[in-house]
Amino acid sequence: MSTFSVIATPIGNLEDITLRALKVLASCDLILCEDTRMTKRLLDRHNISKSTKSYHMHSKISRVDEIIELLRDGKNLALVSDAGTPGISDPGAELVSRIRKECSNEIANGEIKIEAIPGPSAVTSALSIAGIPCADFTFLGFLPHKKGRETLFNEISKSERTMVFYESPHRIMKTLESLVEHLTMMQKVTVCRELTKIFEEIVAGTPKEVKNYFEIHPDKVRGEFVVMVSKE
Repeated sequence: MSTFSVIATPIGNLEDITLRALKVLASCDLILCEDTRMTKRLLDRHNISKSTKSYHMHSKISRVDEIIELLRDGKNLALVSDAGTPGISDPGAELVSRIRKECSNEIANGEIKIEAIPGPSAVTSALSIAGIPCADFTFLGFLPHKKGRETLFNEISKSERTMVFYESPHRIMKTLESLVEHLTMMQKVTVCRELTKIFEEIVAGTPKEVKNYFEIHPDKVRGEFVVMVSKE
């Protein structure tokens, strides 16, 4: 039986990886990476020497066919993203879908296994330290740049659930402006920046307070952001 392991990797601190993940990375035949350079940093940190191959949103169909053939040949493959859990706002979801579709017979017969090696996720990490209601929340991934963006902000403003999404440093200020425009003073915005890294930071308050903070501290408009909107 060949195994396709979907492995969560650190979102910042390279020590945030499970013993099981390290064991699978060290023993598999090939590691599929979003960016081989990023993955090499992780492998070097943990003294793992292993063949890698890129798989990302621009990969051609031929690369997927190649991956499927390797599984059918009995190879054990691992899939990692640059940070966090593959498949969450990540092209890995499409690859897993293709494998499940193309190899459905082999999976049913026990010849190919797809397994999860759980670990870091920016969504759950942010919620765990935000101190906001999270028994029931909606994750939106990255917000659309244009089409449907206005509709989504209206949905966020009316939601009774905590809403969580990712944002880039290039768009965070525009997003905060939209939140000021659509949200009420009774809604709380919590922004987690650079989770697990040296400059990890949480900024929380009314939409306007959070926006003002980043306007006053433009040097903080960098890194990776998780934005959460909740009821006070």
